[in-house]
Amino acid sequence: MADLRPITAPFVAPGPSGVAVRTRLGNLTPEDERVLRTVGAHLGSLASKDLKARCRDGLEHSAPSWAARKRDLTAESSSRWAGSITKATNDQWALARRGQAAHIQSLEAGVTTIRHRLSLPVGTKGTKRTPGGYRCAHEWFHKARRLHVLENRLDQVRADREAGRVQVVRGGSRLLGTRHNLDKAQLTEAGWRERWEAGRRFLRADGESGKRFGNETIRITPQGEVSIRLPAPLADLCNARHGRYVLAAKVRFPHRGQEWADRVEANRAVAYRIHYDTGRGRWYVDASWQIPPAWTIPLEAALVEGVIGVDTNADHLAAWRLDTHGNPMGRPRRFSYDLSGNAQHRDAQVRHALTRLLNWAKTCGVKAIAVEDLDFQADKTREKHGRKRRFRHLVSGMPTGRLRDRLTSMADATDIAIIAVDPAYTSKWGAQHWQQPLTGPTRTTTRHDAASIAIGRRAQGHPIRRRTTPPRAHQSDMHRHRTVQADPRAPGREEPRPRIPGPRTRSVPPNAASTRATRTSKTVGDARGDQAWVQDSLLRTD
Repeated sequence: MADLRPITAPFVAPGPSGVAVRTRLGNLTPEDERVLRTVGAHLGSLASKDLKARCRDGLEHSAPSWAARKRDLTAESSSRWAGSITKATNDQWALARRGQAAHIQSLEAGVTTIRHRLSLPVGTKGTKRTPGGYRCAHEWFHKARRLHVLENRLDQVRADREAGRVQVVRGGSRLLGTRHNLDKAQLTEAGWRERWEAGRRFLRADGESGKRFGNETIRITPQGEVSIRLPAPLADLCNARHGRYVLAAKVRFPHRGQEWADRVEANRAVAYRIHYDTGRGRWYVDASWQIPPAWTIPLEAALVEGVIGVDTNADHLAAWRLDTHGNPMGRPRRFSYDLSGNAQHRDAQVRHALTRLLNWAKTCGVKAIAVEDLDFQADKTREKHGRKRRFRHLVSGMPTGRLRDRLTSMADATDIAIIAVDPAYTSKWGAQHWQQPLTGPTRTTTRHDAASIAIGRRAQGHPIRRRTTPPRAHQSDMHRHRTVQADPRAPGREEPRPRIPGPRTRSVPPNAASTRATRTSKTVGDARGDQAWVQDSLLRTD
């Protein structure tokens, strides 16, 4: 037990701080699409220039340099377009810095692991905590070469970070690399060019409270009319007053539509983004706004009606409802999803599984769902699980971050609290203490179902083990049996179990007094002969 790492206390996850909804821009005319492509390409070229200037500043970026960049862009667009472009550029640079820091941590973990394994003799067995040596001299040789490669790469990334240099591509580095592997990606050069241009367009405008309908650049009225304030060089394309272009499409937000309409009518800030989906050949508009953080209820209040423990797996969510004492109720539930396919299909599968989970929680009357606070960033390294390729793919494919964020945002609308617990040893201890006792002739309890019980009990503050062994002095009838199944305030918690005669007990057979009488042993010389055993042929159990 001394080797176990400390387990952090569970906590109620905070709710979302923003909302984003999407709808399609249908019934666009060819002229509308041409204007959107022209405006997006013009603003995209300005965003590329601004990103280059921001990367050139590096760590010496300051408020005056930000104002100078915005001033240079205003002449070619407008002050509001320039503000949106510079803000998006700063966010992109900051995201690249965070990715750079994560890359350094991954390289350091790989270098540390290889150095440790190279220092051991070939064939040395590892332990549960530390890996052993490499299996053969051939593998040792190749890992020694890889160590030099990682060390050189780590020195370069560290030097770039100290100098403030980042590696960032507008449109995505993955799409840029696809240009040299068109046959493998099953794309033509024209198809790749269309995706590249769509990814580098810029049609994004931040909202302003107090302005008409919450946004002066991209404006959507409560009736669904969409208009765009054109940049100064493209003012000749306008078809309305004040340099605006009104699209022929009328939009409506099916999801959170009333909430969006209330904000627009009150002239509260709403940010919009227009983009083109090359796979479907459709234009979409996203609306987003900030919401006040939801008030987080105390942990004790969330657990009043029990909890649902959820174990996250690669292809399903294993859930089990627990009562207030930590005992499983009913049967386990499984919510499956398929993560094979593109990003939109995977996101839809996750949302569908979470919707079914939340609907089941509402029917049960439970106010809390316990999930693991998973983070596989350190477990995705190639050096930690080099030969376990299937395991690395399994861990990398689990949508831990997206699932947690989705569940938190979706549960906020249903008044269900999300409790995050430490994931340490939940699968191991759950299978050890709960899998076999809950397996019967008509029910097979899986390892994941048992882990969901462990997660729920940890959220409630109960030990995971099914029953704590009492001290030696307390294992007799004098001191009675003591368990941790019930709450300390429950009446009769420390009392022995009731012994009810009948077919459900093995200790006392039914009608024992009428079926037999006691008699001393026949070996006793002065035994009375008037006492004899009386035993029916069949015991009456009804």
